[in-house]
Amino acid sequence: MKKYTYTEKKDTRSGFGAGLAEAGRADARVVAMTADLKGSLKMDEFAAEFPERFIQCGIAEANMVGAAAGLAITGKIPFVGSFAEFITGRVYDQIRQELGYGHTNVKLASSHAGLTLGEDGATHQTMEDVALMRAIPGMVVLNPCDYNQTKAATIAAAAYDGPVYLRFGRPSWPVFTDPDEKFEIGKAYIMNEGNDVTLIASGHMVWEALQAAEVLEARGVSVEVINLATIKPLDEETVLGSVRKTGAVVVAEEHNSAGGIGELIAGVLALKFPTPMEFINGGDRFGQSGKPLELLKAYGMDADHIVEAALRVISRK
Repeated sequence: MKKYTYTEKKDTRSGFGAGLAEAGRADARVVAMTADLKGSLKMDEFAAEFPERFIQCGIAEANMVGAAAGLAITGKIPFVGSFAEFITGRVYDQIRQELGYGHTNVKLASSHAGLTLGEDGATHQTMEDVALMRAIPGMVVLNPCDYNQTKAATIAAAAYDGPVYLRFGRPSWPVFTDPDEKFEIGKAYIMNEGNDVTLIASGHMVWEALQAAEVLEARGVSVEVINLATIKPLDEETVLGSVRKTGAVVVAEEHNSAGGIGELIAGVLALKFPTPMEFINGGDRFGQSGKPLELLKAYGMDADHIVEAALRVISRK
């Protein structure tokens, strides 16, 4: 298989910050807004370079989204940033009515998502956000895998006309994708080709899937790895093409079982190509305080558990 290595680790939120600044340089309509979390969302570079286009809204996420919708109607391209838990659950009504129903050109910058937020614990570790955002008609849902891809996804989101939910995280994570690769909304990326099992992952879980693939390949298992950087709209063609070839699927996500990409893929396959599946996710549980890698292991979401799931699903073919 293709060997993925890294020379550094960077948090994906810093990829967002770099992409936001670049998008701001390219288009004077780009505006950045945050709920008292400029540093946490790495908006410092944008704010320093374009102070007239940076708005500190205070801890008032609902008002921030409403104001962003108004700016979008006047032709601006607002990026509104907060922690994933607060930019989704706390503001759902405004997102549904003012962004979704109006198909308003606002980008939700959602940081500190999932278990890998770490020590802040269950109150901040949203594991339900993808389900919430997928449910809104017309909402694009992106979950890039590393610093480089998050930067590219941010730039792509700025160029897209319509509401976008962009999910990224807090911990330092391996940087392993091409820094020059353009991000395509709606495209699933095949990271490795194989014939025995398909591993589908998004966000931080792509690196775990690649590590699992190395272990499996060493055992003689041919593994296809798909980076589902765009969750909605789903690239059904790539997913179905892979699954028809391998006949077995493991879906790994940093999200609870309800409403995540496991159920998304299962729904497509149930209709178009019923296939043995296994799921790696947080189940029906809240998070807890701990170090990111320790939490992934404790919740059965690390590379070792992906390996076990792959072997199980292959045995069911």
